[in-house]
Amino acid sequence: MNLPQRLESGFHAPFGATLRDGGVNFSVYSAHATRIELCVFESSGCREIRRYELDGPVLGVFSGFLPGVASGLVYGYRAHGPYRPEEGHRFNPHKLLLDPYAREIAGQFGWRAEHHGYVLGHPDGARSFDARDNAAQALKAVVGPAQAHSHVRAARPRTRGEDLVLYEVHVKGFSRRHPGIPEPLQGTYAGLAHPAAIEHFRSLGVTTLSLLPVHYALDEPALAERGMRNYWGYNSLGFFCANPRWARAGSDTRAANAEFRAMTEALHAAGLEVVIDVVYNHTPEGNEYGPTLSFRGLDHATWYRLDPGDRSRCENLTGCGNTLNVAHPVVAQFVLDSLRHWVVEMGVDGFRFDLAPVLGRTAHGFDPAAPFFTAMAQDPVLSTVHRIAEPWDAGIDGYQLGRFPGRFLEWNDRYRDAVRGYWLRTGSTSGRGEFARRITASSDVFHHGGRAPWASVNFVAVHDGYTLADVTRYEAKHNEANGEGNRDGRDHELACNFGVEGSAAEAGIVQLRTRAQRAMLATLLLSQGTPMLAAGDEIGKTQLGNNNAYCQDNETSWLDWAGADGALLAFVQRVIAVRKAEPLLRSGRWLQAHGGGATAPTVSWRLPEGGLMQHHDWHASGQGAFACCLAAAGQAELRLLFNPDDSPVTFHCQGSWRVLLDSAQEAPAAVARVRDLAVVAAGALAVLQSTVEDPHVRTE
Repeated sequence: MNLPQRLESGFHAPFGATLRDGGVNFSVYSAHATRIELCVFESSGCREIRRYELDGPVLGVFSGFLPGVASGLVYGYRAHGPYRPEEGHRFNPHKLLLDPYAREIAGQFGWRAEHHGYVLGHPDGARSFDARDNAAQALKAVVGPAQAHSHVRAARPRTRGEDLVLYEVHVKGFSRRHPGIPEPLQGTYAGLAHPAAIEHFRSLGVTTLSLLPVHYALDEPALAERGMRNYWGYNSLGFFCANPRWARAGSDTRAANAEFRAMTEALHAAGLEVVIDVVYNHTPEGNEYGPTLSFRGLDHATWYRLDPGDRSRCENLTGCGNTLNVAHPVVAQFVLDSLRHWVVEMGVDGFRFDLAPVLGRTAHGFDPAAPFFTAMAQDPVLSTVHRIAEPWDAGIDGYQLGRFPGRFLEWNDRYRDAVRGYWLRTGSTSGRGEFARRITASSDVFHHGGRAPWASVNFVAVHDGYTLADVTRYEAKHNEANGEGNRDGRDHELACNFGVEGSAAEAGIVQLRTRAQRAMLATLLLSQGTPMLAAGDEIGKTQLGNNNAYCQDNETSWLDWAGADGALLAFVQRVIAVRKAEPLLRSGRWLQAHGGGATAPTVSWRLPEGGLMQHHDWHASGQGAFACCLAAAGQAELRLLFNPDDSPVTFHCQGSWRVLLDSAQEAPAAVARVRDLAVVAAGALAVLQSTVEDPHVRTE
């Protein structure tokens, strides 16, 4: 490789490595570095062949232009500056640093002592200084091709908020054991876009895939010591690069990026949207005892929030050791640039933000008007995509459900607990009042600031916690396989094993469990708000009681298509079809109290005996059954009849009604009507639609 002797003057923007004018422009930010060197490596990444000093700093930016080089150049940075941990500065030029803006990454990472900026085991701990060079084993950035893959938003499917049906799915786990997908594609981006996968998504009726993290990620050192992998991927290091683990080419990040793009294009062609889970709250560099891989070495005091009482320590609002300082404008710009890259270059349709309060934390705590949120709202690209918040982090005052601004949707854990509590008759959330609030989009939480009902993302199970089948099989977590003494995962998760822990052969117990699963799934898919189905729950997926399978890259987590519950799948398909056919079940406007002369859809609540529920009825102990009545001008009335009790309940419904759904039915029944009375089986719900009586239709 013929390299010039020195760099030419470069542009300060954009950050990262950019092809231009027959060479590559480099730009990197550090508010506290005294100088930064660009290190160029041979194509294998094993040997450093030249160093160049970047110009700067100019307003914290170091830049330079390297003529005569092109895509494929392997490089890294070395940052010089103060090593004063007590002030939050941890510069160590002996550590090669990965460009935060790397579009491609070379190398296989392994946890080694020389990746740390201090000497492991030294009496001074993280205040000591390690002068060993780690370049031979460090990850390096690779200059990517010119960005010519712009995805036009207008050409993609764009689902209205009220029509969303989310499907949370792991790229590998969905197809790894799918018999209809060729073995070389199983567990890959290509596998997720295979016609057999697309057929499942379309027949199910979901609109939007919500993928678990796909950014380039590392395994935690404790997992590496146990020979395990971080299967979920919530440990991102390369925020502009697809995780090569889920690509056919394995470690080739360029191929992984291309395969991801092809996946989104195929899913778009099938009318499906793609949302990705993103982790802009922490990095694998961990706390002050963690390694120096990228951000820490470039400017630890800028990239991370530091303990105000001891700046040698990281502020840990994530439970993962460190917290990205998104309140800093350059860090906020980094996150925004990454988000735009995934929309424009990679084709995604939105984001689910892990531990999202971190993005809005200022020096005074969480602020819904934080600059980052304002920047997203006015961004011409990001303002058009789905934005979903996990509305809690691990810090003080970290639970912020209902406080995210604008068009954000939010995971609603109160919905999960209310629905489980109601149908399983357990916990403090099992009452009719709490259940009614949650199935009508939690207006007590979200009806403010112009927000719509679909701001509530409703779920009964997600990747984190029991699967829905395990909610009905286990009352105690069984995470022994994770190697943490069963101490990990959430304790006291709302669940009911119906008398037997784990699998059961007794027909009565199996029936009770099946009824409960069907009732919870039907409730989820018929509630106001945005339903989110966890992949595998529609086919009865079990993880054998493991409610924290983050490190189980095996049959525990992968969907078991050979053991799929076909009847349950058919039921879920029917319920989603009912939701799509009935606008009253997915109103874009808040339901109003019946009888108030409102033009919006209305809701009223009735006892099984037919009378309107009064205040005292909501608090009557031991009485669970009731009816939710939905009406709107020009539409047939709907009644959702809920019976969580242990015996059938007769509902008085004056007039003639068509039965749209009965969750107690093992198979769809012929078109049927009821007149005046409807019997709902124990642990079941039914959906009725008012109709003009037809003598040729059978009445039950």
